[in-house]
Amino acid sequence: MELIKRAIAAVFDFLQSIVVVLAIMVMIYLFIMSPQEISGQSMEANFHNGEFILTNKIEYKFGDPKRGDIVIFKSPSNKEIDYIKRVIGLPGETIRLSNSTFYINGKKLDEPYLTPGTYTFGGSYLKENTDIVVPPGKYFVCGDNRPHSSDSREFGPIAKEDFIGKALLRYWPFSRVGLIARPTYSLQ
Repeated sequence: MELIKRAIAAVFDFLQSIVVVLAIMVMIYLFIMSPQEISGQSMEANFHNGEFILTNKIEYKFGDPKRGDIVIFKSPSNKEIDYIKRVIGLPGETIRLSNSTFYINGKKLDEPYLTPGTYTFGGSYLKENTDIVVPPGKYFVCGDNRPHSSDSREFGPIAKEDFIGKALLRYWPFSRVGLIARPTYSLQ
């Protein structure tokens, strides 16, 4: 009889450990980090359809996005869909698109992550050779594959509250595993 009691106690201890581990994993998923699948081609050649990344959900609770951050946010037109884009313009900055080049506060934005020859055109929000000022608390975001990206050129700046988080780590495919670095910019 004592052996059965010990076996039952061991099973309950094991189940309790599993529940604790699962609870911790759910807390991490909800508040700290979550996996995201890249869907579509708006960030090619840097991110490809079917790749998986980890999203840091806590960083923007304590700080603000920076130019070059890869962010995941809720689509402005359908909150059930997540988008991934790169931060181009910060709150209060003046953005201009002229001859396929972004200008921030009158200075050319060098974008080394774009495929050479990428043409950037205006949209219904940001028209060619027109200045816009990014409102307080909002960010101007663009996909790296400009001809195939629905981004702030179309729907305008995104509120920080709509950000899910910052892309932290690519973990699939294994051949491209690594931390996702923010580029350094020189505004000329």
